[in-house]
Amino acid sequence: MPGSQGPLGAAGCGGSSGSSGDLILSFGPDDTGTLPKLIDQFNKQSKNVKVKQRTMPSDTGQYFDKIRTQFQAGGGDIDIIIGDVIWPAQFAANGWVTDLSDRFKDTDAFLPGPMQAATYKGKVYAVPWYTDAGLLYYRKDLLEKSGYSNPPETWGELIEMADKVKQDAGIKNGFVYQGKEYEGGVCNGCEYIWTNGGNILDPKDSSKVIIDSPGSVAGMTTWRDTITKGASPQAVLQYVEDESAASFLNGEAVFIRNWPYMFALAGTSEYPKVEPDQLGIAPIPVDKPGDPSYSTLGGWNFLINASSDKQDQAWEFIKWMTAPEQLITNAKLGSKLPVRTDLYDEPAVLNNMPVAKLGKEAIIKNSRPRPVSPYYSDVSLELAAQFNSMLSGDISPEKAVKTLQKNLQQIVNQGEKAAG
Repeated sequence: MPGSQGPLGAAGCGGSSGSSGDLILSFGPDDTGTLPKLIDQFNKQSKNVKVKQRTMPSDTGQYFDKIRTQFQAGGGDIDIIIGDVIWPAQFAANGWVTDLSDRFKDTDAFLPGPMQAATYKGKVYAVPWYTDAGLLYYRKDLLEKSGYSNPPETWGELIEMADKVKQDAGIKNGFVYQGKEYEGGVCNGCEYIWTNGGNILDPKDSSKVIIDSPGSVAGMTTWRDTITKGASPQAVLQYVEDESAASFLNGEAVFIRNWPYMFALAGTSEYPKVEPDQLGIAPIPVDKPGDPSYSTLGGWNFLINASSDKQDQAWEFIKWMTAPEQLITNAKLGSKLPVRTDLYDEPAVLNNMPVAKLGKEAIIKNSRPRPVSPYYSDVSLELAAQFNSMLSGDISPEKAVKTLQKNLQQIVNQGEKAAG
């Protein structure tokens, strides 16, 4: 999916708003069909509450704009929003979604990264549904032929290995990723900054921008090096998830940074050239051996429209959807990583989702949300623009970081001033 999570995956229940007694739930198309099946299952066993999906745009940005427009016009008729992990703070700051702190009591059972993204100013405004995290995929067979027994641990090793294996195997690309000026590019850029010791906003004070640091410059320099040192093609400047996945799964690349969903595409009729047993999965590389790896958190949450008159019914559905049984179904049928920590020990999850075997490292411990800010939509646009300009060579890493420090602080200050 253009944005952050790969394909939303399933569309199902159509776009009708239903009768006045129905709960209206918004989400993008789901091509796995899992969400419609779960909604149908809930509707059959529920005596009082019936749910209908209103299908929204698959592009995260367009979906966000549509929901925001509805809220600004007074709330609209959607009761439950399945929203990107970056939305809760923005919606909560405007009073558009319900504070769930008094209802949501088992937060400790959920992964810490998604819970951090669901929380704004100490209150919980969303219930995580499924999670995503950036991962490094590699061709095990090609690395072995070039004499490598393990994937790269550092960015320097990745660049070196990508160039060598590409030449040894006679294939087009060493390392592909999402470098276009959009939300997916922001997700990639965050990982370079974090794994080099930098950050964007102060984790303890989201009104303070701290991107102007040696770690951030080092991260941007490393990212640019993937192109200037020959590991990555110039074409990554226009790649989103689909283009990068196609390059890798068509046998044209050694490494790719992408989301967990991609594993399920290997060896399918659409991508028969790369089989699942040829793939390796590793955490995002780091600056120096032994440094902590960090992966950008993706995923989707349930939020309740604050203006809905069906608060109790909405909570009943959300509670059912996020129970272990339904999360396991979502993992098995929809290839969606569960948000409850103990499910990463469930054979039904591990046996159906090989990427979940990395879960406790790459997903539970290493994932970080993008900057949690009520002004994230503007912050993201600025990050995407400067990241892409730096990656294309139009500006230096140092210039990109200094420009971001100035412009992001201005965005935050203006937002704080407007909020009073």
